[in-house]
Parts: sequence; C-alpha cells; structure tokens
Amino acid sequence: MQNVYQTSPPLTPSSPVPADLSSALQEIQGTLGSSSDLVMKTFTCLKRWPAALVYMDGFVDQQLLHESILRSLLRRDDEVSRLIQLRDDERLSYIEHEVLIAADTKRIDTMGALFTDLMSGCVMLLLDDSAVVLRIGAVGWEDRSISEPNSQAVVRGPMEGFNENLRTNMTLIRRRIKDPELWTETREIGRVTKTSVAIVFHRQIADASVVEEVRRRLDKIDIDGILESGYIEEFIQDTQRTIFPTVYNSERPDTVAAALLEGRVAILVDGTPFVLLVPALFVQFFQSAEDYYQRADISTLLRIIRYLAFFIAMLAPSFYIAISTFHQEMLPTSLLISVAAQREGVPFPAFMEALLMEVTYEILREAGVRIPKTVGQAVSIVGTLVIGQAAVDAGVVSAAMVIIVSITAISSYVIPENGLSISVRIIRFVLMALAASFGLFGILLGLLMLCIHLTSLRSFGVSYMSPYGPFVAGNMKDTFYRVPWPAMRTRPATANPQNVHRQGIDIQHQHRESGESYGASATNREAGSGDRAVADVDRLLGATRAE
Repeated sequence: MQNVYQTSPPLTPSSPVPADLSSALQEIQGTLGSSSDLVMKTFTCLKRWPAALVYMDGFVDQQLLHESILRSLLRRDDEVSRLIQLRDDERLSYIEHEVLIAADTKRIDTMGALFTDLMSGCVMLLLDDSAVVLRIGAVGWEDRSISEPNSQAVVRGPMEGFNENLRTNMTLIRRRIKDPELWTETREIGRVTKTSVAIVFHRQIADASVVEEVRRRLDKIDIDGILESGYIEEFIQDTQRTIFPTVYNSERPDTVAAALLEGRVAILVDGTPFVLLVPALFVQFFQSAEDYYQRADISTLLRIIRYLAFFIAMLAPSFYIAISTFHQEMLPTSLLISVAAQREGVPFPAFMEALLMEVTYEILREAGVRIPKTVGQAVSIVGTLVIGQAAVDAGVVSAAMVIIVSITAISSYVIPENGLSISVRIIRFVLMALAASFGLFGILLGLLMLCIHLTSLRSFGVSYMSPYGPFVAGNMKDTFYRVPWPAMRTRPATANPQNVHRQGIDIQHQHRESGESYGASATNREAGSGDRAVADVDRLLGATRAE
C-alpha cells in the first residue's frame, strides 16, 4: 500500500497551519514520516471542542503533561453558556488564560514554527476550525547531572561544571551574578539542527561595540547544523591563518562569571558544556580559576611554573638537536663525553631520533584518549616503560633523548588550556626542523617569526598579545604574576569595559587605618588595665597598714 504522506508537497517555514484538525494532523504526520516517537492524542477539549495534543515522546515531562495540561483541558467547565457564545478566535485565548495552569505558552500560526517548537520539546495544542496553534512548554528530557569539570580541574574552588543543557548553564551563571544587568540574547543557528545559541554579557560593563560584533558574526553563519561550540568558534574567529586559539573556551561557571565581570562576552551553545569567551588574550590561556582562590604569592609561583613549562614544551627537543649537532662546545666536557657515548650506537642523526620519539609519543597520547579506560593504564605502562626502555636497549634512541621527550610531554600538560597545548605541539616540530637545519640561529629565527605572528593577531579588535605588546603597564598586575585582590581595583583595560572600577574604596588603606585604630585601642586597653592594677595594689597596701 502506497504511503499517501510521501507524495505531499514539501512545506515551507511560512506555510500556514490548516484550520481543519484532521488536515493539520495529516500534514504533521506526513512531514515527520510517521515517526514512532510522534504522539498525537485527540480528545474533546473542555467537553466541548475537538482538539489534539501533539508532542515528541522522550522530550516532554510526562508528569507535567498529565497533571497540568491534560487534567486542565479534560475538565468540564461549568460556564457552558459562555463557552457556546465564544467565537473561534476567542477559544484559544480562553484556554490560554482561564484554563491552562502552565505559564510558558505561545501562539504560532506557521508550520515552520510548529515543527521547530515541536522538536524542542514543546506540546502543541490544535483546535478544530482554528489556524492558530497554542505551544505549551513542557520540556522534560534527561540531562547529565552537574559534575566536576574534567579538563579544568582545580584543587581549591567550585567543583561544578556546565552540562549539555543551555538553560541549566544559564542558571549556573546567574547563581553567581545576581544582577538584572546581566543580559541574554538567544538565537537559532543551523537550517536543520536549529541549535539555540545564547549571547551573555553585562550591559554596564561589556563594550557595546564588541557585543554588536558578536551579534554580526553569529548572524552571518549559514550552515545546516551546529553540533558543538567548536563550529561557532571557527566561524567567528578573526583569522583562520593561525594555529593559536583566539577564542577562549571553558566548562567552569566561575571562570565564565569572572570573564563577564571583566567585560567579556560569553557564547553558550545548546548541547555542549563548553562556553566560548571573547575577546581572548594570550595571557588568558595561562590563567587558571584556582589562581584567584589562592594567595597572590602562591598564584604567582604557579604562573611562573606554567610559563617555564610552556617554553620547555616548545624548545627542549630543538635545543637538544641544535647543541648536539652544531654547538657541542656549549656543553661541559664531562656531559659532552656522556652524550657522545650514549649516541655512539644510535644509527640516526639527532633530528631523526627526536622526530621518531615525538611521533611515537603523539601516537601514544592519541591512543590514550581513544582507548577504553579499563585497559588504558596497561597501555600507558607499556608505552612509557616497555617501549622506552626497549628502544634504549636496542640502540634505536639514546637515554638522553628519552629524558628530553619525557620532560617535554610532562611540561605540555602544565598548560591549563588544551587549545594552547596543541599549538605548542605543532610549533615544536617546526622548531626541531629549524634547529636541525641552522642550529641555534634557526631556533632564534623561528622564535622571531613566532613573535611577529603573535603580535599581528587580534581577537574581536583587541591585540592578542596585550598587555605585553603593546605594553600596558596598568594591566600587568594579572599577567605572569598576580597582585593581591585589594590592589586590583580596576578591571583590565584590554576588554575595553565601560565601567573600569572593580572596587569602590581603597580596601588596603581601609585595612591599614582599621589596623592602626585597633592597635591604638589595644594600647589604651593595656594602659587602662595597667592603671587599674596599680590602683588595686595601692588599696591592698593601705588595708595592710590599717591592720
């Protein structure tokens, strides 16, 4: 038997909803191809009008559907005479305002809007002889619970991260910023997926030109589907000709809230726990949320270690290649003899040796991500111990090269943001080739080209290397070191915030004055207690003489 719905003409987003109830249900069923998860329940609304509820199974909160919606629509209304007198266009208003308990309702009159809301988890109420549909919000699908972030874990600080639900993520941000000036704009991107994308910013802090630029770049996106925030990131970044990330991403609500308070703009995408932040700076990728929960001296030490690990991960193999190949005189004699003895039986030059080990490590690293967790530990032991030791014993690589690659691998994990860590891994191979060709001069040439490239990058109109280049002394208080919170009275000027003042008074001066007053009062109390003690002694002596 031929399916009559397959021969129906395709609907356009502006196609009107048929007024006849049976025709509307046939169009909905024909468009969805008689899907098994499509539920269409026909009934008599208020014991008076033929109606139907249409929803997708698994998207709707069943308790809300039965207790709130169906129970309200199936009850018998006592005002029968009034219901008879209602016109067709007044029935929907009566149901929406007098019958339904649900507050999230909206009227739609096109098939495109009907299918968009239907696939978003809403319930559609269709009345016979009515070309307007009442959309009732009753979303209730299963979400992943709020858990600790995996990629940005901290020792001290909040242990909750975003999940894949857009509304839940918005709630996590508003729990931290309880200000009505925190604005949200939501739009749908993707002709097929119709993914909800939200722009979040603080109206009194964020630069209006940056917000407008974010709107413009998002509105220019024309693609069939957005499945993750990485799609959005590639569309809105300033340039494609760079390996460095110019859009920051985070799955921590406290990090996003802190960025909003600095004047940045957050982009939330439904279906992913990673939130985008713009504009992004190079120094931002070395900052961790834990830096602001520890004391300033501890945070400064940790940041210095991160910068040191960044240069080790980028330069250690290339320096080993350059020195062992071109500049042996730079090594002490005893170390030079040790390295030469280790490399005596190695059949490959230093560059091929380093390239072999680095490629092997990258393969093991990628395998560790894809391999099941039950056997991941065993593979790590085999990769790090067995292969490394066997390669040294077989004379394929030297022990010094194994040490260099190990230090490089560990240092790459110190960088808090994974996007910058991947960029360092790519640069490492380029510098290794330059070191094998020109020695230390090649490394210097590569670093010079790298600096020129970094200073030419911009993120939504902001220099990527700010405040290093151009140098801004006032913004250096939160770079490779962090000053105490009382000293950070203003927001970083790199995001061009409208309100630069973060603190209203001189906290440090206030503490100093309160400390001095406390010291003076303590001195007075001690002096007063001493006078009282002397008076008590005099009274005792006087009583003794009287006796």
